[in-house]
Amino acid sequence: MAVYVDVVFAMNLMIDGSLLLMTAWIRDIRAVWWKVLAAAAIGASYVMLMFVPTLSFLFTFAIKFVLSLLMIWTAFGFASLQSFIRNVAAFYAVNFVAAGAVLGAHYMLQGRSEIWQGLAFIEGGVRAELKTGIVFVLSAVCIGLYIYRSVVRGRRERELLTDHLAEVSVFIGECERRCIGLIDTGNQLYDPLTRTPVMVMEASVWEDELPASWLGHIRQSQVDRLVAGISDEKPFKWQDRLRLVPYRGVNRGTRFMLALKPDSVCIERDGRREESRKVLVALDGGTLSADGAYRAIIHPSLVQQLHKAN
Repeated sequence: MAVYVDVVFAMNLMIDGSLLLMTAWIRDIRAVWWKVLAAAAIGASYVMLMFVPTLSFLFTFAIKFVLSLLMIWTAFGFASLQSFIRNVAAFYAVNFVAAGAVLGAHYMLQGRSEIWQGLAFIEGGVRAELKTGIVFVLSAVCIGLYIYRSVVRGRRERELLTDHLAEVSVFIGECERRCIGLIDTGNQLYDPLTRTPVMVMEASVWEDELPASWLGHIRQSQVDRLVAGISDEKPFKWQDRLRLVPYRGVNRGTRFMLALKPDSVCIERDGRREESRKVLVALDGGTLSADGAYRAIIHPSLVQQLHKAN
């Protein structure tokens, strides 16, 4: 059997480098390319020792663990013991994901007969032989790391989103509507005449209180025609609370949103409650969150006291 040492070294260099870069991404570390390359070279050089029979004693758990510590120290340094331990934990998590991806893809693509051919029954257990090509290993590692990165990124985005969610209660007369809202610091929408802050809420929250034809007009941004079409013969019960709030969309001209003047709006977050009476609730005809995580966008001025309390 011919073994191309340079190919083995290059393959391990790329795999170790990918694992270290993924570790840096998970730990939010700005990786220095030459340090990562040096650390990957250490790992790839260690694999070359398996071609020297007299050095077989180096392939023990203790040596492998010490080598991994050396690689992480070379790539990311030693800022503190706590940070170093977290880097080690992230590195091993990434390694387990990559190894699991290779093993899972290998057995998923094998047929029944091929699986039986790769199993050897020995006294006390079963030994599995893994025979894969270089392209297969690299592909499986890349796919596994990509999926892992996507999962971690989605979890982080979800945690970041959760940190900015609060429960919203809007009161108009005897009517009360509750939903989850997103605190958007970029929302600087005010009524231009009264300088009243405007929060946005999905119109569907008020579906049973609004005339059936209104939702279509709101979705089509024709609220100015809607208000103009209200007659004295069929007045809307909250007609005196209706407002038109101008806004400028992305790459669009000035448009209007239909808004309601509530009696009060209460924001609850982390056990604290903030109530505001000077606020308008603009109605949006679409869906503010694709996954339904929130149905309102809270104006930052409505939660200033909550931030101070925190």
